[in-house]
Amino acid sequence: MTLSPDLSAAGTAAGGALAAYLLLGEPWLGRRMYASLARRRDARPDALVRYFTFSIVFWWALAAVAAAALLLSPGASAADFGLAPPDDAAYTVLMVLLFGAVAVASGRHFHTLARQGRHIPGRDAVAAMLPRTAAERRLAVAAAVTDGVCAELVYRGVLIALGVGALGLPLYAAAALSVGVYALAGWYQGGTGVAVFALFGTLFTGLYLATGSLLLPVAVHVVLSVRDLTLPAPEPAGAPGGAA
Repeated sequence: MTLSPDLSAAGTAAGGALAAYLLLGEPWLGRRMYASLARRRDARPDALVRYFTFSIVFWWALAAVAAAALLLSPGASAADFGLAPPDDAAYTVLMVLLFGAVAVASGRHFHTLARQGRHIPGRDAVAAMLPRTAAERRLAVAAAVTDGVCAELVYRGVLIALGVGALGLPLYAAAALSVGVYALAGWYQGGTGVAVFALFGTLFTGLYLATGSLLLPVAVHVVLSVRDLTLPAPEPAGAPGGAA
């Protein structure tokens, strides 16, 4: 995979503003929003709906800034931002099916653990955002799809293009920088969250570099996010069988 984005001054400004937010604003805002949700989740029935609604709207706004960075740069192509067909369609389809099967199998396993009252790995870190009603579940799926599409566009598409086109970094150095910025987004889960986001950021970035397209990392990100955001929610505090 090669990138040679010729970013205009306006495109660089838009991409730079987005990068600055992802580096400095997103870790702080994500941690603050999740902490607020965790405090209000059991007391306010609409807390999760409001959280997901804001997240969906906000992430599509960030995606619009990413699109502006491309549209304001006539010398850059959509492929420079990962918006192109994958180099190997058969490989992409195979990997989507593989990760889809893994997500379904692991999701079923987690639901079995929940029915048995056993520990579900990773659930405690996102417990406040797990849906308890059908309406919340539909919104959780919408949020998962938004997360997969928008996060890949801004963290992989824009940050790597900006690193190569504006900072003059080699492709793999720009990719490593994007993984580091993405890892910070997991700060709302604490140090473990940063490590987990770094791991998955490396996976998504590797899939992007291997195919030259955001299609595969978006698909994998979506199926994993849907699995994680539809885990069985723990009992509310004070409910029979719930935490005191």
